[in-house]
Amino acid sequence: MTILTAREARTPEDLRHISAPMDIPDLTLGVYVHLPFCERVCPYCDFTVFAARPLDADLERRYVAGILAEMDQRHCDFGSRKLASLYLGGGTPSLFQPDSIAQIVTAAFATFAPQDAVEVTLEVNPSTVERERLPAFLAAGVNRFSVGVQSFDDRVLRKLGRAHRREECLATLHAARRAGCTNLSLDLIYGAPGQTLESFERDIEEALVFSPQHISAYSLSIEDKTPFAKAAARGQLALPHEEEVVTMMERLADRLAAAGLHAYELSNYAVPGAESVHNRRYWMRQPVLGLGVGAWSTEVVSVGAPYGARGANVTEVAVYFDRIATGRSAIEGALEVLRPATARGEAMFLALRTAEGLKAHAFAREFGAPPRAFFGPAIDACLAAGLLVESTDGNLVLSAKGRLLANSVFAQFVEDSSSEA
Repeated sequence: MTILTAREARTPEDLRHISAPMDIPDLTLGVYVHLPFCERVCPYCDFTVFAARPLDADLERRYVAGILAEMDQRHCDFGSRKLASLYLGGGTPSLFQPDSIAQIVTAAFATFAPQDAVEVTLEVNPSTVERERLPAFLAAGVNRFSVGVQSFDDRVLRKLGRAHRREECLATLHAARRAGCTNLSLDLIYGAPGQTLESFERDIEEALVFSPQHISAYSLSIEDKTPFAKAAARGQLALPHEEEVVTMMERLADRLAAAGLHAYELSNYAVPGAESVHNRRYWMRQPVLGLGVGAWSTEVVSVGAPYGARGANVTEVAVYFDRIATGRSAIEGALEVLRPATARGEAMFLALRTAEGLKAHAFAREFGAPPRAFFGPAIDACLAAGLLVESTDGNLVLSAKGRLLANSVFAQFVEDSSSEA
């Protein structure tokens, strides 16, 4: 059995699998700012991150200046789009001073005229330094915290290589509420080394004490070239059995539903109205401007690129500084122009990640024919296996079984998308 291991598409690396806008013109923009510095690099992390604690003041100043310069440089590529969301991710963005965060927020609002309400998210790790800055981050314009709890179990946190412990998690979440945060998201991991079903159920209950508006929960995935991957190859990484991980996922969904958080995407749960505006953009294939080292952008549809394009920034800080200082693009190489087959496949599996599923009429408007015209055999195979549910008008959603085996479903469409037929 292949269980779901996909992470929330909130990082630049996840954008490798995100395509361009859908057929209905979208006049908004999401901005992702990658702040890549961490107290330590976790052994399961394959993001573009660098250990830096404390964060050198001159490095912070130069990096923020680079972000502002790149934002100004890229403005023309996104025209007069209205800012809908700003996501400051990493890395550990809360290592940056509140004044630095304020500069980025102010510049984004000045560069891209905002919609009536803009979701501004800051990723926060539990620690004393970041905790003391929470009120100032809110004053800087942040209105949503995403706290990287991962677990409330110290044994699990140690095995994950996390720098914080349970008491720091609790203190940070209490501090966020005291500071006036009304839109609180927590990250949890299940299927981690040393984790049991009982310890994960305790994690869920501890998280719910704080009445979070949003929870992102991911099954631990072992990424190539990480310390965890090397340990697994040597047989030195003991993980929960697959059946226990499946049960964790099922218990999570049931308990969060009972607490009023609905699963609006495979790894994301929210109270009604608190779904992440920024993350929805990825699943809806709407434009996102990525700024900073390693950031990925999804470009606007244009002549010669009817399904849009995407590109990745350079991944070395020194190279990034040099590119920006000399007025050159930070994008590494040429933009990838999306081929029709690639866009069709991504439209399928990204829509299927969501609770709403794939709308056949919208797909047909964009690609000229309904999903079955391109993926008939794959759809039939998934229906026969009980992984998909199809409505009379051709709409598709994952079944309960399909949610557990989502990666197997998605692979059907990724493979088909390699052909231009």
